[in-house]
Amino acid sequence: MDLMNVARMLAVFGIILLVLAGIFYLIAQLNLPIGNLPGDIVIKRENFTCLIPLLSSLVLSIVLTILINLIFAIIRK
Repeated sequence: MDLMNVARMLAVFGIILLVLAGIFYLIAQLNLPIGNLPGDIVIKRENFTCLIPLLSSLVLSIVLTILINLIFAIIRK
């Protein structure tokens, strides 16, 4: 591989990580109930907590699918 291609891939991954960090920051600031929805499973024991966010994952998947389709629709114009 050429070093220029490696540098481009690292830059793209860095930008993706920055965008994800911004999304998580906004979710935290807006106090959205991600992980606390009625379909999420929480198992708590003395020294153990297991969170299985079923409904949260489904909601995020639907929202991201809509956003990606909108972005591609705008790009194709």
